[in-house]
Amino acid sequence: MEKNAKIYVAGHNGMVGSAILRLLQNLGFKNLVYKTSKELDLRNQAKVFDFFEKEKPEYVFLAAAKVGGIYANNTYRADFLLDNLLIQTNVIHASWKNHVKKLLFLGSSCIYPKMAPQPIPEEALLTGPLEPTNEPYAIAKITGIKLCENFRLQYNCNFISAMPTNLYGPGDNYDLMNSHVLPALIRKFHEAKIQNAEKVVVWGDGSPLREFLHVDDLAEACVFLMHHYNDLAPINVGSQSEISIKDLALLIKEIIGFQGDIEWDTTKPNGTPRKLMDSSKIFSLGWKPKIDLKTGIIAVYKHFQVHYEKLVLNYRI
Repeated sequence: MEKNAKIYVAGHNGMVGSAILRLLQNLGFKNLVYKTSKELDLRNQAKVFDFFEKEKPEYVFLAAAKVGGIYANNTYRADFLLDNLLIQTNVIHASWKNHVKKLLFLGSSCIYPKMAPQPIPEEALLTGPLEPTNEPYAIAKITGIKLCENFRLQYNCNFISAMPTNLYGPGDNYDLMNSHVLPALIRKFHEAKIQNAEKVVVWGDGSPLREFLHVDDLAEACVFLMHHYNDLAPINVGSQSEISIKDLALLIKEIIGFQGDIEWDTTKPNGTPRKLMDSSKIFSLGWKPKIDLKTGIIAVYKHFQVHYEKLVLNYRI
């Protein structure tokens, strides 16, 4: 990407999009375009087409999506499927119509089969059944990958797909009904500490293994891929380091300084038993993450403490 190129970051207010935008600004890219969801509903094809026709971006980071944790994915199944299909289809189609030089579509590690081989290689896609709780979201993301692949095959578009692992960082969602596990644990332990609670209840039995990546590392990977990756196949982006949910809870408990107990609610689902991505392909190209998990959580918790009221104001339950 040239420094004066016009770059559209779709989803710039989200955790991933804001990290990409922040990085691009820090790197000196100035010709950046972005719209809030109120200004541009990406589910509306006509408005998306009008926006692309007017702005004519040369590069697109497609980070806009409807996202959530196990509860949200399993409860709002139709919404997760429909909204994500509309968002990505409209942006990818408009990018083709307006001759975008390169588009990066961000998928998700949940695209892979529930019982995929570990670590999960990119070749595992579509080789087995998905995790039922987030199947609609996964199917939408798989469709996005295939749209990029087939626009490339039919029209020779330089549209690529990256599959990030579980993310955390500034701009995360702390709604206990819709968030992912790491931000939910930060909020639970923080509130338990200030309320002098005796225990924190955590879903499942703590046995699932998860991989986490700081969103600033993902942003660097996205810019790196825009410069160095042009292949048809999707590419994994992870840390290649995993931790059990039990150990994650204990780590966050230690960082926050909560003195009570942890109670495991085994009536709630665990989700996929293990999900470690094989990121050897992007590692071989020259990118690796810089932020280790403990350092990242400490920084995120400091940010959460400073912005606590703003982050949780709309998520009282």
